[in-house]
Amino acid sequence: MGLSNIVVLLGGLGLFLFGMRYMSDGLNQIAGNKLKNMLEKLTRNRFKGFLLGVLVTAIIQSSSATTVMLMGFLNAGIMDLVQATGVIIGANIGTTITAVLIAIDVSAIAPICIFIGMILALFSKKQAKQYAGQIILGFGILFLGLKTMSSDTAMGALKTSTQFQELILKADNPLLGILIGIAICAVLQSSSAAIGVLQTLALQGLIPISFSIYIIIGINVGSAVPLFISAIGAKTNAKRAAFIYFMFDLVGMLLFTPIALFTPAAEFISSLSSNGSVQVAAAHIIFKTVTALVLLPFINVLVKLSQKIIVQKEHETNLRFRYIDKNLDGNMFSTGLQVAKEVERMASLVRTNLDKACKAIISNDLSCERQVYDNEEVINWLNHNITEFLAEMTSHPLSGETSDYVVKLFHVITDLERVGDHAVNIMERTRMIQEEDLGFTEKGAGDIEKMYGMVIELFDKSVECFIKMHMTDDEEHYIHSIEDSIDEMAVTAQDNHVERLRHHECHTASGIVFSKVIQDLERVGDLSYNIAWASRRDKDLIKKI
Repeated sequence: MGLSNIVVLLGGLGLFLFGMRYMSDGLNQIAGNKLKNMLEKLTRNRFKGFLLGVLVTAIIQSSSATTVMLMGFLNAGIMDLVQATGVIIGANIGTTITAVLIAIDVSAIAPICIFIGMILALFSKKQAKQYAGQIILGFGILFLGLKTMSSDTAMGALKTSTQFQELILKADNPLLGILIGIAICAVLQSSSAAIGVLQTLALQGLIPISFSIYIIIGINVGSAVPLFISAIGAKTNAKRAAFIYFMFDLVGMLLFTPIALFTPAAEFISSLSSNGSVQVAAAHIIFKTVTALVLLPFINVLVKLSQKIIVQKEHETNLRFRYIDKNLDGNMFSTGLQVAKEVERMASLVRTNLDKACKAIISNDLSCERQVYDNEEVINWLNHNITEFLAEMTSHPLSGETSDYVVKLFHVITDLERVGDHAVNIMERTRMIQEEDLGFTEKGAGDIEKMYGMVIELFDKSVECFIKMHMTDDEEHYIHSIEDSIDEMAVTAQDNHVERLRHHECHTASGIVFSKVIQDLERVGDLSYNIAWASRRDKDLIKKI
């Protein structure tokens, strides 16, 4: 095999890989969002998730891409690991569709596909037709690459190579075959592409099915490499998904290696067809399908194993202290500083939720809804656990100043938690507006926006004073004036609302939601004012709070 043969082989391989990627990208563009929505909604039942994994991967032709998508869903909390495992098992079967297409060998129509695909991709004005053209063009290029690789000027030249023939005759070591498969897949970064290359070799009669079986096993084990790369830096469940994907192929290897060694499996597959490409496709399908059927009843076992191997690290959850260290037995001053930092963190989360909830109801946009509820979970956790920690602090002797500060902290974290509740109330009202097709008038939305601006300003100033534990007389006057303005604005907004109702300018149901939002904002103003007062060192402070 000379240099020219190698150049043609590499060119064909390049066309094959490009065509596969180009076609897969087009399929993702057309069906990607719909498939993602299906994955979100239809994975509650593990059997449905399994079938969906088969369908999605058969369409986008990449089990790795499906699993990476699932890892994103796991990170976002859209699905849990048990649901994802069913899809992963199904995805491993769906990926065999590429081998089936190659085995059918429609390379004769490749030039026609390339021409039609080029016309649609370059000259269509509608995006959907452009993507369809991309799929057809990629399909044609894929098979053109296969035809080039299998030609007499590429892999066909290996038939006359005595060195290659001697190598194949000696290549009966299962371990060698598995290692070759792992290496090919690791280089090509695609099990479908690696199987395609193997099919091309088998089509030329260059590798017997008895040895191809071991290469297929290795290719499937090697397909986990891209996922492990994707899992670097990911959250724990995403890493576990990559591990489960690897476990699927590892179990398949342990299952099929002895079958290939001690049973007439190769003879059975050879009896199905004399075509080497079809034989490889059949072996690949049997490997995937049997492994899936064996593992499907043991999804919970796989999940538990992944949880034992990849342990949840404490710092990977937000439901924890970032600054308080219960293992440190420091003095009360340093402990107080740690608590203050946790309260500051809690205030930041509350502020984020208040801001997002108010903007959501003004713009009627629920895109931040999940983040608000996730933050609320952390806020509630901090409220409970900081309170518990403060109660533990009070069991030790405290100085008068520290004791007063601890009492203030009890009140402030309670007020912060209540502000967080009002932010959630506002977000829930936004959900109600969308579900019941309600809305505010332009003037009503303007009143909410104006009041929100004053409330967020008061909250920020109050938290600032509490963090530094000092409020000057000027700051006190300023905060008091904002709080009065909020109360006045609440009355004005309600009066404006009644006036609009009298003139039938707004819907009664919308008006009820509007009034509740105004009440929420007014209450947030009162709670913020309380937080500001906690920064004063007056002895009568607690009575005022």
